[in-house]
Amino acid sequence: MWTPALVAFAHFLAAFGLVGTLVFEWLTFSPAPTLREAKRLATADRWYGISAVVLLVAGFVRAAHFEKGWAYYQHNPFFHAKLGLFVLIGLLSIVPTVRYIKWGAELKAGRAPVVTEAQYRRTRLCLNLQMILLPLLVLCASLMAHGIGA
Repeated sequence: MWTPALVAFAHFLAAFGLVGTLVFEWLTFSPAPTLREAKRLATADRWYGISAVVLLVAGFVRAAHFEKGWAYYQHNPFFHAKLGLFVLIGLLSIVPTVRYIKWGAELKAGRAPVVTEAQYRRTRLCLNLQMILLPLLVLCASLMAHGIGA
């Protein structure tokens, strides 16, 4: 009784964590981040990654061992679309993550990072695309959970 509820809780908590950290990054990233903003972006991005891993693991455990069972999900096109969007969003998140990691030395030295126009445009594009794709992922999850496409 408790296990399915706790796994679902972890899944939902990770989903909200992922959305919250992505929205924070999207709102905070700028062409000239302050030292404080840059540190917060790097921290938020770490939590984004942790949330993504927990979301994936808990989601797999739910699909394979609880809920409707793996057979239900593997034949649902919205499940595959949801996973595809998750992977695409994950790939897009690499660009901001690498940007924040490269700021490490500057942040440790107590300096705000310098962001070139090209770096800003590329990172901003990836954040914007993630923000566009995320609601589509949630829509696929809802359609899948309600048996549409099965």
